[in-house]
Amino acid sequence: MVQSMPDVSPTKWHLAHTTWFFETFVLERFAPGYTSFDPSYRYLFNSYYNAVGERHPRPERGLLSRPPLDEVLAYRARITSDVEELLASGTPADADDLVELGIHHEQQHQELILTDVKHVFSRSPLRPAYAPHAAAVGAESPSLSWIAFPGGLRTIGHPGQGFHYDNEAPRHRVFLQAFELASRAVTCGEYLGFVADGGYARSELWLSDGWDAVQRNRWNAPLYWECRDGEWWAHTLSGMRPVDRAEPVCHVSYYEADAFARWSGARLPFEAEWEAASASVSLDGNFVESGAFHPRPARGSGLQQMFGDVWEWTASAYSPYPGFRPEGGAVGEYNGKFMVNQLVLRGGSCATPASHIRRTYRNFFPAEARWQFSGIRLAR
Repeated sequence: MVQSMPDVSPTKWHLAHTTWFFETFVLERFAPGYTSFDPSYRYLFNSYYNAVGERHPRPERGLLSRPPLDEVLAYRARITSDVEELLASGTPADADDLVELGIHHEQQHQELILTDVKHVFSRSPLRPAYAPHAAAVGAESPSLSWIAFPGGLRTIGHPGQGFHYDNEAPRHRVFLQAFELASRAVTCGEYLGFVADGGYARSELWLSDGWDAVQRNRWNAPLYWECRDGEWWAHTLSGMRPVDRAEPVCHVSYYEADAFARWSGARLPFEAEWEAASASVSLDGNFVESGAFHPRPARGSGLQQMFGDVWEWTASAYSPYPGFRPEGGAVGEYNGKFMVNQLVLRGGSCATPASHIRRTYRNFFPAEARWQFSGIRLAR
């Protein structure tokens, strides 16, 4: 039930909230004569759905000492059984759609549990490990090269068949100038060059808001990095270990990604560029199923690491596509109401389930966020 900052939710809360989603949006609507497991849960485990009612304040989720874990697990078992019974009895298409949405929603929270546990453990002086599956240290990373893509009209957005979130649609045309993408994500070794060159002390490299964030938060390196006797170490889900220069740098904010790109004489890609380029590679990557729970060095040649390893910041504001319409009812609050003051990230991370990601998937976070597995790919 530990909550180490307002953006982090306790694992127990994640377990209850994903269950609450199925109870609130599926069972209450479609199960005849459904009786709530506990009416107080409607308030305790609502995240941000104003149409559903009042909710417990997000920064105070760590104060929910009750219900205890065994009751939350009993809640999950009961709701799972009820949903299975409902599905077995035959359900209308809109109920099936909500069950599918709930499954993808749970996948999102599986990733959040890992990122949140990592932050929680980082705040402990003992620096406990979540799992002993640390990636190997010492591997080499291929030299960065540039992959060229022609300009012209491109079509982006989800084509409509199969599951997707409403913010991925409608499919539409965009005009791109000719551009180049870096062949792989920026490595820790390359980012160490930025740090050593005084990157965090050079205001000319930073957006105004970013420079304010550096001063306010006293940033001098990515989140989880520590300098010990002149050497950089990083907290991982496998505990503390030396920074591996070959791995993709992660846990950087948009501001840091943008400043590094400027220092490098490059920029961050626009999300339309990223999506158009991704059509040339497969959806394979280092996802949560690898068990590494950490980014791995790139391998091979050509365009690499577009999927998995680290979420890649883009230079695109999270805004609606032309013709976007949110879903009706409370589930319409899922994505649409966050389309301000956020930047888009693409590609998934080492904590993302492989079956959850798509070329059109639009993740989004505020520019200052660092606790997700967020990294950098350069463009020019």
